Amino acid sequence: MIKLKIVGRVEIEKACGFEGDNKAELVYCSEYMDGDRIVLDTDKAGRYCVVRFEDSMREAFIYIPGRSIEFFIPPANNRPNYSPKSFTGMIHYIEARYATDEEISKLKNLALNVYDQHENNTFYPHASANVETRGEAVFAARNAIDGMYANSSHGKYPYQSWGINRDPKAALTIDFGREVLVNEIRLTLRADYPHDNYWVSADINFDDGSSETLKLEKSEKPQYFQIKERKIKSLVLEKLIKAEGESPFPALTQIEVWGVEA
Repeated sequence: MIKLKIVGRVEIEKACGFEGDNKAELVYCSEYMDGDRIVLDTDKAGRYCVVRFEDSMREAFIYIPGRSIEFFIPPANNRPNYSPKSFTGMIHYIEARYATDEEISKLKNLALNVYDQHENNTFYPHASANVETRGEAVFAARNAIDGMYANSSHGKYPYQSWGINRDPKAALTIDFGREVLVNEIRLTLRADYPHDNYWVSADINFDDGSSETLKLEKSEKPQYFQIKERKIKSLVLEKLIKAEGESPFPALTQIEVWGVEA
């Protein structure tokens, strides 16, 4: 069993979709209200699912440690890091299904989750940070794992990024919610030069106690780092050393963590 529904701010179930053994669909014929959320129920804990909570966005491979998850509709007055088409209008198509064995076992970017958000504590991967520039959505941690690589500017969609508010102690945490085997890191720096600076060095600290130091360059392209394979549940990107004599504004457009399920 897998089931989708829309729940409002006052816990009223506003819509329920087709409930299937392996796939669920929901067509919601109403405008979203602040406080609405999408609820996905599964048949057992520890499921891998492929979801599309918004038909203007791509699908996402996620891990669900419990039996139910919630995705909160971004408030209409604060979603500049989403497409202007997203979550608008009177017709919304939502779908979810259990991932296939092939999708679960294949090599992939384990950090990618286009539906991550601050409120997320029920599905993974999840990004969080100890600082986000001015607390603005366009500089939130979740932007670094949303699969958007446009980095020639900064600010609203499609140029959202993780901004560190000039804080040398800024740290970004990626939680996978389960054990994974990782062997490659890819970083895409924001490259709105000359407005932006860049980092020459960054550390990746893993929850197994190990670490890697990455040497970075001034580039608009993804930078690839092969690392020793390790089994982890989370990592922290920190000790971000910016280049001298440049702008005070380095930022991260995307972090990719490549590997397989453990």
